[in-house]
Amino acid sequence: MCLPPQSDCVVVGASFAGLACAHALASAGLQVTVLEKKASSGEKLHTTGIIVKDAIDQVALLDGLPQELVRRIDGVRLYAPSMSSVDLSAPGYYFLATDTPRVMDWLAARAEAAGARIAYQTSFSQATRSRNGFDLGAAGTARYLVGADGPTSRVAKALGLGQNSQFLFGVEHEYAGVEIAQPNKLHCFVDRRLAPGYIGWIVAGVDTVQVGLARRLGSHQSMENAVMAAFLDKIAAICDFRRLRPVSVRAGMIPCGGLVRPVAGPRVLLVGDAAGMVSPVTAGGIHTALKHGLAAGHAIATYLNGRAEDPSGWFVRSYPRFRTKRVLRFLFDHFQSDTLFNWLLGTTPVRVAAGIVYFHHKSAFYPTAIGVARPHPESRDEISDGR
Repeated sequence: MCLPPQSDCVVVGASFAGLACAHALASAGLQVTVLEKKASSGEKLHTTGIIVKDAIDQVALLDGLPQELVRRIDGVRLYAPSMSSVDLSAPGYYFLATDTPRVMDWLAARAEAAGARIAYQTSFSQATRSRNGFDLGAAGTARYLVGADGPTSRVAKALGLGQNSQFLFGVEHEYAGVEIAQPNKLHCFVDRRLAPGYIGWIVAGVDTVQVGLARRLGSHQSMENAVMAAFLDKIAAICDFRRLRPVSVRAGMIPCGGLVRPVAGPRVLLVGDAAGMVSPVTAGGIHTALKHGLAAGHAIATYLNGRAEDPSGWFVRSYPRFRTKRVLRFLFDHFQSDTLFNWLLGTTPVRVAAGIVYFHHKSAFYPTAIGVARPHPESRDEISDGR
């Protein structure tokens, strides 16, 4: 694509947040250019792609999301290190597992239909302040700049904004043509040895089963090899993926330190992962990325149309601070104990914490799901290779 010499706003990164922001700006009649270094929005993703019910309820941009791109998940099965488990749910609450690459391409198409231009295989390289915004070199000029370019944002670095410094590292395998027991649940595994500071998971997605874990410690290489192999060994009694070849592998850094500071400057602001807008506990960021990406786009449009002050000075006060979840992150990092979790699984404290983490205080707890250190009886031989 031939880049326009001038844009009202340049958004760096065709992410959830970047596409939502671009859609809002273009819908307001502004000239918007999105710079995306990949060949498509859905290429080389680092996210499991689970969308919470709150996002469906609150983000109108998701209206019309094709049914074939999502699959409903109604609850959580939480496993202790001993592999005993409890089932958790909330009345009317659900998650949507997604075909994330196709969802991203669908969001990009919506932004383009609204009037945004997406320049694929185009990287952000520079930003020099000018009287009316920024000179972006080969990318032309922009009256406003939005950094939606991930946890190690180049926009943040170039303009002296806050940068993420605390991370999880996650890896996920996708397996096609398989089935698991209890496919309507998100299966979450707590194990300090394998996933310190976070969890492992299994979720039946759209046409694939996604198996992964993230951890606070350890090198990228150990995550993708020895630790992942140990996790597959651990869950083999429930569903055995060890002889199967994944159709894809995702891996990447996940910010977990909360909102960066500063998150904005004159005529520039960060959104999504670049802003640290990711739950420090769940590592979930799609809902906040879409919600605040859209709101940022509306706020910038109001400013550029002369009806408000620069949102870098007022709008960012609406960004989530994750105060409670930052406390839970601190506790999980410093006091996680497999022995303690084995003992507490099924108690009221775990129920309350799970309500905050998974369902925003709306959880219901089913004590009959508590087991000993063995798989659920229905889980044996419940996985096949489709042959």
